[in-house]
Amino acid sequence: MAINQRPLLLDVHEKPPVLKGILLSFQHVFAMFGATILVPLILGMPVSVALFASGIGTLIYQIATKAKIPVYLGSSFAYITAMAVAIDQMGGDISAAQTGVIMVGFVYVITAAIIKIIGTKWIDKLLPPIVIGPMIMVIGLGLASSAVTNAGFVEGGDIRSIFVAVVTFLITAFVNTKGKGFFKIIPFLVGIVGGYLIAFAIGLVDFTPVLEAKWFEIPQFYLPFETESFASYRLYFGPEALALVPVALVTISEHIGDHTVLGKICNRQFLKDPGLSRTLIGDGVATAVSAFIGGPANTTYGENTGVIGMTRIASVAVIRNAAFFAIGMSFLGKFTALISTIPNAVLGGMSILLYGVIASNGLKVLIEEQVDFGMIRNLIIASSMLVLGLGGATLDMEVLTLSGTSLSALAGIGLNLILPQEEAYDPKEVPEFGKTKE
Repeated sequence: MAINQRPLLLDVHEKPPVLKGILLSFQHVFAMFGATILVPLILGMPVSVALFASGIGTLIYQIATKAKIPVYLGSSFAYITAMAVAIDQMGGDISAAQTGVIMVGFVYVITAAIIKIIGTKWIDKLLPPIVIGPMIMVIGLGLASSAVTNAGFVEGGDIRSIFVAVVTFLITAFVNTKGKGFFKIIPFLVGIVGGYLIAFAIGLVDFTPVLEAKWFEIPQFYLPFETESFASYRLYFGPEALALVPVALVTISEHIGDHTVLGKICNRQFLKDPGLSRTLIGDGVATAVSAFIGGPANTTYGENTGVIGMTRIASVAVIRNAAFFAIGMSFLGKFTALISTIPNAVLGGMSILLYGVIASNGLKVLIEEQVDFGMIRNLIIASSMLVLGLGGATLDMEVLTLSGTSLSALAGIGLNLILPQEEAYDPKEVPEFGKTKE
């Protein structure tokens, strides 16, 4: 028997009242902010451009999917290593990295065109519940170490950070379970504000970036041609750029997994309506546009999926307005700086809950679909996916490195295709020890 599905408070096509909608949208902005700005910080790219690109990318995605999916796009971690290598090989020039990401966007579009022609029936065969469930669990739990580290639960961790993370977690959890009225659907916003105030009180907040920032500042765009206003780079199709293209195989697998998670939360099949071809086009074009203006690759964000799972607010309008807020914030130097002062401990406490919700949805798939673990075949597929996905397994093939979610997903898909099917386990059919079955 399928377990009860919590009803959505706002469905995909529904809109909240204006004031409530603003707060709900800011909740999504806060959820994506930490990870979205971390990627450009690691790569030495402008944070303002990454914020602008995430907002524009989300709007492009909504157009491509006919505003049928509440997905927020943010900076992708999958391309960090490949981009860093490309930048280093070019002596600090971002030309190869940006060209490579643009090409990745085109790979998405080409893949979408192929899927449009051959259809999506293959998805059910390629991704049955025994593959989808563990894949979703790996997506959530694969991010667990990041949440734990940010929360300070590491050797030699600051007790103040741990305290702030725990308080943030508890505020969010109690508001979500015991909150009344509107507060019940903005638990993460309340948790972040509460955690931030506690962090400020015990000296974990540094306002220096806010004081140094300008009130209004145009994002530091990079463009592949000379301009008077913005810095430039050149399109470069050499081997350093081509090395990024194979990573698209990995992120397409993650793309499918993320949409499957969201589909389970919203009780819809987004890969069939509006369809995988449209979601890939949205993600691919958004990624190419981001790279064109000097930003990192885009991807669907698990943090925002977690917010939807906890709040049961799946309104596309809320996500769209969050994108507009992100674009606006990219021009507001002091406001962006203020948001960036949120301590990692606050984000860590919130992320423990967010990533756990994603992983729990994977377990929910296995329960709802009544996956029979009496079958050795299912045990082999699930166990191999979990161990490879969570054990830090890496397969380095020079031009392409598979690890984490991608390696786990490919292993699960491969095993599902090659392992022979077996009949369901029936204890009545097993003879007692020492006796033969008549």
